[in-house]
Amino acid sequence: MALGFEKNMLELQQKIKELQSFSELQSIDLTEEIKTLEVRLKKMQEEIYAHLSPWEKVTLARLAERPTALDYIQRIFQDFIELHGDRYYGDDPSMIGGIALFEGKAVTVIGQQKGRNTKENIQRNFGMPHPEGYRKALRLMKQAEKFHRPIICFIDTPGAFCGLGAEERGQGEAIARNLMEMANLKVPILSIVIGEGGSGGALALGVGDEVWMLEHAIYSILSPEGFASILWKDSSRAKEAADMMKITAQDLQRFGIIDRIIKEPLGGAHKDVDRAAEYIQEVMKEVLPNLAGKSIQELSNQRYEKFRNMGQLHA
Repeated sequence: MALGFEKNMLELQQKIKELQSFSELQSIDLTEEIKTLEVRLKKMQEEIYAHLSPWEKVTLARLAERPTALDYIQRIFQDFIELHGDRYYGDDPSMIGGIALFEGKAVTVIGQQKGRNTKENIQRNFGMPHPEGYRKALRLMKQAEKFHRPIICFIDTPGAFCGLGAEERGQGEAIARNLMEMANLKVPILSIVIGEGGSGGALALGVGDEVWMLEHAIYSILSPEGFASILWKDSSRAKEAADMMKITAQDLQRFGIIDRIIKEPLGGAHKDVDRAAEYIQEVMKEVLPNLAGKSIQELSNQRYEKFRNMGQLHA
């Protein structure tokens, strides 16, 4: 899917293809002309993607083509075994989790999973977990704690599902319990926002020793549309709301909400999923051993201080 800000790039790409076809058909050497246009295209891409507006990042983060949690799990980890059910109510396909190997060591991996098309999104509830999804995640976290496995969470949700059934089954309590329990887990936790990080539904996997975001991901208290509806009673002002909300990785790192920004391939993670996974994997190789080397008390204290210090103003 082409986005509005990509129009000029697509036109230039089309021109390059036409020149290449013309060169082949007419047996004319247009190598220099094509190379000049390719250099121009790359500079244009670098300039555009380095200066995306918050709303443009929202549209990029929501792309159906954007890599999902399973895309990263399949590329970063080995021997992933998915586990199902919360042992209270049932299984929630919008929350996946299980055991895998990373660099030869066992880890627990949990992620919010969106679909690629309408059928998959209906099955995955558009990446919006029910209470049983959060309870499944917590069950796997407590299991990881029991067996001393680090936890890696992939965050990608517009928010927790707010239907009547979800509320009846204790959506708010399930999210709150995850926050409380994650704050005290005695194993390292990495949380990575790979697309949308919406509201408490995202935060329920976001209480980590380190919280990372992909370069074009977003993380916010609610969607720009919801913000605009509450503030101005007009959801059509979502673009304006996105500018005000400070939802980009760059803004959130500046405010100390996240610890690290992981770069994406030029054009976004969907342009080269393998490379995007490699970028995450490289940082994990660096950080996980350091976290695993800390004592339980040190981990707990640092995690506590990290979240207590958020939002404080310093003179």
